[in-house]
Amino acid sequence: MAGTAAVPGADGGKCPACGKPTGPDDSMCPHCGKALAPKDRKKGFMGLGFLKKMKDAVSGAAKKASEALLAGVKKTASVVRGGLDALVGRKLGDDECDELLATLLQADLGPRLSDELVEKARDAYKDREIQSPGEIAAFLKAELKKEFPEQDSAPRFAEKAPTVILVVGVNGTGKTTSIAKLAHFFTQRGLKVLLAAGDTFRAAAVQQLVTWAERVGCEIVKAEQGADPASVAYNGCEKAMAQGFDLLIVDTAGRLHNKKNLMDELEKIRRVLKKKLPDAPHEVLLVLDGTTGQNAVQQAQVFTKDVGVTGLVVTKLDGTAKGGAVLAMRSEVEIPVKWIGLGEKMTDLEPFDADSFLDAIFGENEARIAPKN
Repeated sequence: MAGTAAVPGADGGKCPACGKPTGPDDSMCPHCGKALAPKDRKKGFMGLGFLKKMKDAVSGAAKKASEALLAGVKKTASVVRGGLDALVGRKLGDDECDELLATLLQADLGPRLSDELVEKARDAYKDREIQSPGEIAAFLKAELKKEFPEQDSAPRFAEKAPTVILVVGVNGTGKTTSIAKLAHFFTQRGLKVLLAAGDTFRAAAVQQLVTWAERVGCEIVKAEQGADPASVAYNGCEKAMAQGFDLLIVDTAGRLHNKKNLMDELEKIRRVLKKKLPDAPHEVLLVLDGTTGQNAVQQAQVFTKDVGVTGLVVTKLDGTAKGGAVLAMRSEVEIPVKWIGLGEKMTDLEPFDADSFLDAIFGENEARIAPKN
């Protein structure tokens, strides 16, 4: 992440009661004890302590396998565990490998990743690393964890506020709702969040984001239908910088991903943001519909090539047996999954943690492989 961390005490904000300087992490004035609103804190940077606190908050939220996560991947877990249970007590021969492959494909891990895992399991069985098919779950879980370095899923924050998140994705993926849930997540953790309604081609999209902003309790920058989306992003960035916002989340149009004009438009927004903040956008999140399985993987490949995506938001995982697509995406596009959508509630967008996700699918106590004789 580019940039140099600011030194606490610079560009000081002031307490409205006593007029003395305040820090970025102060919820109350350190001099007189008055409660501080975000606008009364020191503007212009988050500070190293604040950055660490936010990253720890996201990491802490991800580490716990919540009830929503367990419920959201229940169908995927049923497919995977049912297929693996059917192999217990049998040798891992060709027929069993075919059954294992069918199970992984049914969970939508994709042909390449599924084939790779089956071949690794076959070799491990021959080498006695796997003593019996009953240990396959542990083996697969361990192999899949290798695909997800822990630090990759950490959110990117600018060292000097505001952090700018550009959110992209096709219509129908849950993009606007995901933006609202992101805003809620960070607002609840003390950030001053600003939204920019950059999907100006659909009046309904702007109004939907306005409604969400009111529910979340954050401000929004918008324009008339048909206005230049890049200008909305620019105005949002200008306001975020001038008024001490910690986070700017920019919505974008979501026409079909195979239309060149959409990619050109997204690149224009990136250029305009960089005019105000050279390091912006600090994060580019692609929202994908988890129910579309391999189609979502294809969208990820296109957007990653053209837009410079830094992280994925996989939505609608509740009610589908295709949760394996989350794992396939990492194998296909080398872009980390950072958030997963698990339901309709405002709190049903969670930071992605591979350990918690794999525990929810394979079971928490399945990562034990019998030692070799």
